[in-house]
Amino acid sequence: MRPRFWELPLKELTGDEWEALCDGCGKCCLNKLEYEDTGEVVFTSVACKLLDGDTCRCSSYADRHDYVPQCVVLTPAKIRKVGYWLPATCAYRLRHEGKPLYDWHYLISGDRDSVHHAGVSVRGRTVNELSISEDDWDDYVIEDQS
Repeated sequence: MRPRFWELPLKELTGDEWEALCDGCGKCCLNKLEYEDTGEVVFTSVACKLLDGDTCRCSSYADRHDYVPQCVVLTPAKIRKVGYWLPATCAYRLRHEGKPLYDWHYLISGDRDSVHHAGVSVRGRTVNELSISEDDWDDYVIEDQS
């Protein structure tokens, strides 16, 4: 990968560089609710059934669509359409908005666990969607979506 590739426009990244941009926070794997009457999107602490709550990584990333067909494949083009539901700390969203990565991002810090040490990940703060009825997700709305 190229030095400081994360500073390039997203559309110029190679596939490996694109994948490397993910900070591993796990927030994109939280189920969201969109209220029809207001259009507001809120995050819940209800995680996708494939999210490993300790590592904040997908337990079946390569074949996740076999288990979760609606899982979004994020691309530079899709960020323009769905970026509003990405967390404010997300490297993809930050770079799409022309902002720098945070110091805790592993590409800056050199430490994959820095996202967890900074308290930015969802490690230890989720419930698996298989254990909660979708009708009850309103009870799991979280306020801090950054």
